[in-house]
Amino acid sequence: MEILSPQHWKDYELIDCGNDEKLERFGQYITIRPEPQAVWKRALPYSKWEQLAHVKFVPDSSSQGTWKKLKQMPDQWKISYDHLNFKLRLGLTKFKHVGVFPEQAANWDYIYDSIKKMNTPQPKVLNMFAYTGGASLAAKSAGADVIHLDAIKQVVSWGKENMEISGLKDIRWMVEDALYYSKKAAKKGILYNGIILDPPAFGHGPNGESWKLERDIDELLSCVFQMLDPKEHFFIINTYSLGFSSLILRNLLQSYKQLDSSCEIGEIVLPSSQNQMLPLGVFARAFRQAQ
Repeated sequence: MEILSPQHWKDYELIDCGNDEKLERFGQYITIRPEPQAVWKRALPYSKWEQLAHVKFVPDSSSQGTWKKLKQMPDQWKISYDHLNFKLRLGLTKFKHVGVFPEQAANWDYIYDSIKKMNTPQPKVLNMFAYTGGASLAAKSAGADVIHLDAIKQVVSWGKENMEISGLKDIRWMVEDALYYSKKAAKKGILYNGIILDPPAFGHGPNGESWKLERDIDELLSCVFQMLDPKEHFFIINTYSLGFSSLILRNLLQSYKQLDSSCEIGEIVLPSSQNQMLPLGVFARAFRQAQ
């Protein structure tokens, strides 16, 4: 089993994690956020956390919450991913998120490197469940023709803002249900050289479509593997459901005959400055180069 973690990010640091929380630095600002995977004890005393942090997310009885500012900081700010030379606008949302899943930086590098290796001129890349677009920016930075698809209009707009502040252009934006789009595209015979999947455990499409990972992932993958250009492609899937083992991904890929020597499967983790390894999901990815 592979362990995947970011390697090149000066503007992000997981400082500590434990007691169901994590202490993170995004650029010059430090946050405290809930983290259900961090069931161990924190390494640093909590007084140190509060001394370092600018803001803490306080959940309420729903799935939302509020941010308690411990030091002065803006509600929105920008950070850079210098390794691929793009920028991200971050913000304090009511769902504890700030606009980026930093563990995905390792996949951004993989996307960029895979596109650069391809013999296909301007490879076509589809990024589904694309959120604020880190993977879309990585693909566009490498010269791909990119479609960014997400069911939530606000995060698609956020992704467009990230493209603009990064000095990039011509990503195509779609507010659409991923499974609905995949069925249509597969039926039409549309092919992509890269497909990125970052599905949540559950969610809803723009027209109320229901998504549940365990129920719908097999049907989605059936469509996705019809859309992958058989001559040259890369493929990435990440899952975050706590009960979703990497072996499930292995068996799914095997059932579609997608397991070969290029296929990597394992855990996505963030290493902390206190020598912890925070698991944040499982992944599978593969690359095929035209001969």
